[in-house]
Amino acid sequence: MTKKDREVIVVEGTVKEALPNATFKVQLDNGLEIMAYISGKMRMNFIRVMPGDRVKVELSIYDLTKGRITYRFVNKEGNKDEG
Repeated sequence: MTKKDREVIVVEGTVKEALPNATFKVQLDNGLEIMAYISGKMRMNFIRVMPGDRVKVELSIYDLTKGRITYRFVNKEGNKDEG
């Protein structure tokens, strides 16, 4: 296990709201709501994140209210709003 692996907590959640500057409100599977931003590689590869998408988020061990979106799970039905 490298030093970087010990400094982050990886969790999954659902994007609830898109905010300015590539920032999102994410509802984690454990019920917490955090602010998360898109990682640099996702920006470079123009990966779009929309409300309703399932994402993988890395949380810092120092501040559990902020995170970095590192992966968007593939949605087989497309990015449609549920409802």
